[in-house]
Amino acid sequence: MTNPNLTTSSIWRLHHGDQEIARLAVIGADMPWMHAEVETLPGFEEFRPLFSEHVRAVDEEDWERAEDCYTQIRSALILTFPDGGPVAEFMLHIYDDGTASWRWHHEPFDAVNP
Repeated sequence: MTNPNLTTSSIWRLHHGDQEIARLAVIGADMPWMHAEVETLPGFEEFRPLFSEHVRAVDEEDWERAEDCYTQIRSALILTFPDGGPVAEFMLHIYDDGTASWRWHHEPFDAVNP
């Protein structure tokens, strides 16, 4: 049986509080990474510089700065599955070209790797 969360064109949603700020339309998967085209919505622009900084930090292998960005993203935003349920843990990269990649887990990473 195919997992509906992983199917091409399924829509994952990014929220800041109760506001949906982006839609991620799945275009493929290279497990454990998902890949999507991003439709930004009102409220996203506040976070664009943070995502850009996170991508730069990863590219430069500045893991301390990448971790700081990741912490800020995770504390401010919620990713939801296509069925609307919240994703317990995720690492999301949104690129300046309008694409995204992320990995996720049903439990917080701390619970998975004590």
